[in-house]
Amino acid sequence: MKLSNFKFELPKDLIAQYPIESKEAARLMVVHKNSGQIEHKTIKELASYFEKGDTLVANDSKVLPCKLYGYKEKTNAEVEVILLRKLSHEHALWDTIVEPARKIRIGNKIYFGNGELVAEIIDNTTSRGRTLKLLFEGGESDFYALIEQIGHVPLPPQIGRSSTPEDSLYYKTLFAKNIGSIVLPAAGLHFTPYLLKYLELCNISVTCVTLHIGLGELKTIDMEDLTKVKAASERFIITEEAAHVVNQSLAKQKKVCAVGTSVLKAIESSVSVSCHLKANNGWTNKFILPSYPFKICNALLTTFHLPFSSSLVNIAAFGGDELVLAAYAEAIKEKYRFFLYGDAMLII
Repeated sequence: MKLSNFKFELPKDLIAQYPIESKEAARLMVVHKNSGQIEHKTIKELASYFEKGDTLVANDSKVLPCKLYGYKEKTNAEVEVILLRKLSHEHALWDTIVEPARKIRIGNKIYFGNGELVAEIIDNTTSRGRTLKLLFEGGESDFYALIEQIGHVPLPPQIGRSSTPEDSLYYKTLFAKNIGSIVLPAAGLHFTPYLLKYLELCNISVTCVTLHIGLGELKTIDMEDLTKVKAASERFIITEEAAHVVNQSLAKQKKVCAVGTSVLKAIESSVSVSCHLKANNGWTNKFILPSYPFKICNALLTTFHLPFSSSLVNIAAFGGDELVLAAYAEAIKEKYRFFLYGDAMLII
């Protein structure tokens, strides 16, 4: 399977810069795998494609406002730090990206806020990567409360603007509970309290798993032979309760719909030998390619992704590459909104 198969021309004006004002007005493209039929709906019609006993599985990971602006000791030069991943059980050691990296050396200290948080450079990991020891007086909950206060949402470069305080609200789904993602689990953004209540009244289950989405989700694949792509590891958690809800639907031969490719990845990383979902707490670097035999999910709700992205390859694996690329061509023709703040696609 070649990367060049996933090339398409996406007009820049179709990359959504802000979420739609009314979530229920977001457009929904419905793609039928067996017939190849494509329907144009709105998200408020989502429930009509499910029935009693079906289950939708969302990602309850919460985005960490991980872009911090600090100042270097002695010089007071401004430094930008992006917290990528916690390396220790406490909040002390973090894998980060710093700018300007050339001026940040081992032993330097960076101060944030009013000095409540101090970072000491412990190691150089890449040209821009640094391991930081965060010095903070307080427990983990106090630490995250401070990050929520002083941090900024790490908007990807494809959204061509600086983040605003409103993005902290936009960048949060109804399911957001477990902090740890760098990238928004965007498919969950389309759900409203009204939609969740309607699904409940229809006896359609909604449960959650956790997968903390890393910065690698935003990177463009640069390897032509997709079988050689190595995905970054991401932390995921599937509870006994979530596994039970999913397995009940499987036993009744009902739909199990992954809300986002992150959920697809988590679920397919925790399949038992009997093809049931099992509880898990670990890491996954699963990269799903076309021809992959999906064992749990038989429906997928997702957003519209960018050319050469890993999520696009995952979606093509689920819906069939020819059908998915035809659907994307239709989406561009019909001016659907792409990327994190964009419209939705349901593959059934």
